[in-house]
Amino acid sequence: MAKYVAEGNEVLVITATGGERGSILNPKLAGDPDVEKNITALRRKEMAKAAEALGVSHAWLGYVDSGLPEGDPTPPLPEGCFALTPLEEVTAKLVAHIRRFKPHVMTTYNENGGYPHPDHLMTHRASMEAFRAASDPQRFPDLGDPWQISKVYYDVGFSPDRIKTLHQAMIDEGLPSPFEEWLKRVRKRPQRRETTHVECTDYFHLRDEALKAHATQIDPDGFFFAVPRELERRVWPYESWELAESVIETSIPENDLFAGLRNES
Repeated sequence: MAKYVAEGNEVLVITATGGERGSILNPKLAGDPDVEKNITALRRKEMAKAAEALGVSHAWLGYVDSGLPEGDPTPPLPEGCFALTPLEEVTAKLVAHIRRFKPHVMTTYNENGGYPHPDHLMTHRASMEAFRAASDPQRFPDLGDPWQISKVYYDVGFSPDRIKTLHQAMIDEGLPSPFEEWLKRVRKRPQRRETTHVECTDYFHLRDEALKAHATQIDPDGFFFAVPRELERRVWPYESWELAESVIETSIPENDLFAGLRNES
């Protein structure tokens, strides 16, 4: 996102929920009663700070976090949460944003949600439904003129290939790898089709700044920052994506989310 903003593009991030039911994953803040009491307001401030770091515009859909059900059997989702919202309602909100902003490219979660958080799964469903509905003049005619998004991508941020490459690079450098447990998990996951690798080493520092802005979720001394950035630049200098839908011709593999679009405007 920071790369495309720096190139002069407009980028809009849409957040479905406030993360009210999420765990506090940063051990430095865990157990702090003020943090727990003010988690909703804190996460809004964190998102604003992250958006500023990346240079993106941002909008909230305003739904309440569904939480990640745990247990066997898992408990029912809480009443009124995002994942239980009628799909048509969420789709309408996204269509309104799409027709107003007029994006050429949209990114979202894959059909498994990256991992099966109920809100990730709902985001996938609503995003793909909005992609189809936004261009249909018969759908939501009161929400603006139809707009056709050209390409939709799924994020493949933590692909097995990336984890294996970084792990081996750490071992080769004689450094302790933080990926031992990750490797056990990713071996059980199906390999996603990485169609598009976008080189963006010049913006890794802004990615890190945006991550650290989410202080309740990210430990600045933790997992995300264990790999030296110079090592990462050398062995995995890009972010990875899976092209899910395209209404234009493009050649796989790609090195640009706007591949096939550059000469059309």
